[in-house]
Amino acid sequence: METTGCGTAIVTPFRADGSVDEAALKALVNWQIDSGIDFIVACGSTGEAATLDEEEWLLAVRTVIEAAAGRVPVWAGCTHNSTRALLRNVSRLKELHSVDAVLSANPYYNKPSQEGQFQHFLALAKEVDPLPVVLYNVPGRTSVNLDPETVVRLAEAAPNIQAVKEASGKLPQIAQLVHTLPSGFRVFSGDDNLALAAIGVGAHGLISVASNEAPAEVGRMVRAALNNNWAEARELDGRWSGLFEANFWESNPSPVKTVLALMGRCTDQVRLPLVPPTAATRARLERLVSELGLR
Repeated sequence: METTGCGTAIVTPFRADGSVDEAALKALVNWQIDSGIDFIVACGSTGEAATLDEEEWLLAVRTVIEAAAGRVPVWAGCTHNSTRALLRNVSRLKELHSVDAVLSANPYYNKPSQEGQFQHFLALAKEVDPLPVVLYNVPGRTSVNLDPETVVRLAEAAPNIQAVKEASGKLPQIAQLVHTLPSGFRVFSGDDNLALAAIGVGAHGLISVASNEAPAEVGRMVRAALNNNWAEARELDGRWSGLFEANFWESNPSPVKTVLALMGRCTDQVRLPLVPPTAATRARLERLVSELGLR
């Protein structure tokens, strides 16, 4: 896999009636690409994939692919805590063209062992081969960590497992991955506020939440770090660190969608069990949007 830089874990906009807003999603994709983002991840955690039904999931991925039109790579998120269901769902990606990779998180709720995760992801890799697979380690949402040793086993067992999104929040774990994985395997930070530290120990980029709202600026920060322009990277990190934090004042992506709504990019509609931010949080977000000059 050659992809590096800043990718946006893009939101899935909804209309007022709760249906997927394809027009708003296409507009977001075009804005992201025009702003210089390096790749787009459809239907990840920020895309509320957990509350999309199968047809909506395919619609959202298809919409992103059509809007991107080959200008940047598009990764399709596909996660399930049942391996059988995951394989059934991911097989439907064959209906689409131009998916560049599949991003899949640890199985949630079941709390599988390292061996269970190994077999789960290996089955996924075999099902989609030769399509690249990006592992997504997000223990804060799934209650299990994907250990570096297991990632190495998977990289050795399946050549199409080619990258990992690391959202454990553990910098030593990211460093261990960088030092032990084979050449060409990509490691991406899954946390905006750890992006510079992760790149500093050898990560290849960031899969970002904040680039939904500030794609040009977050993308520039990541590319500056990758190019060893640390003065610029630190300046941008300092300027946007408040946004990195604000996006998690309440459950992601509720704050992100509120900011995008304030910017006129989409509605702030989220699906239950998520709800819009409280009035107090919304007021804080409004002040931040004004302070940062987001529009």
